[in-house]
Amino acid sequence: MLNILGKASSINVRKVLWTCVELNLPFEREDWGSGFRSKHTPEFLALNPNALVPVIRDGDFVLWESNTIIRYLASRYGGAHLYPADACERARVDQWMDWQATDLNRSWSYAFLALVRASPAHQAPGEIALSIENWTRHMRILDARLQATGAFVAGAQFSLADIPIGLSVNRWFGTPFEHPHLPAVAAYFERLAERPGFAVHCANGTP
Repeated sequence: MLNILGKASSINVRKVLWTCVELNLPFEREDWGSGFRSKHTPEFLALNPNALVPVIRDGDFVLWESNTIIRYLASRYGGAHLYPADACERARVDQWMDWQATDLNRSWSYAFLALVRASPAHQAPGEIALSIENWTRHMRILDARLQATGAFVAGAQFSLADIPIGLSVNRWFGTPFEHPHLPAVAAYFERLAERPGFAVHCANGTP
């Protein structure tokens, strides 16, 4: 049985949970993180020295880094419909997954911590405004891409890339500030609602 370590509200843990639903893959989850068992114990650090979730145990195999985990699960458990074997198609999926993990995530970090988490260390008005500006710029990139495909981020078919991107779009809509109208992003989010696991692990009230 696949074991997933991490609290269910974590955006990165939710990537893994949603992927498991798409793969019809049974799993057990253990709560680790804030309010639960500490990620800074020797037990957890032996699994991930970065003290971050998620971590998976698949038999004797231990793996961390959420995007790496979902690539592994799709590769091992019959997920070619999510993560294609063709080199060009796979690279397109990887491109958007990596963009989400780097450029997009960095853009929303400050604003999200300020406006949703109410972090005392993230309350500088100028920094919040700059983060929102950068976040909006990246979401316009996504909107243009979705206008071009008319469907999903890597192309006509739902892919592994749509899981992290979809969770980021959910965070965009769930952060309280004045959002510009991005029609392709809005239509995309409605399209994702048809996916198994969406209501439980994406649009579940947790940004």
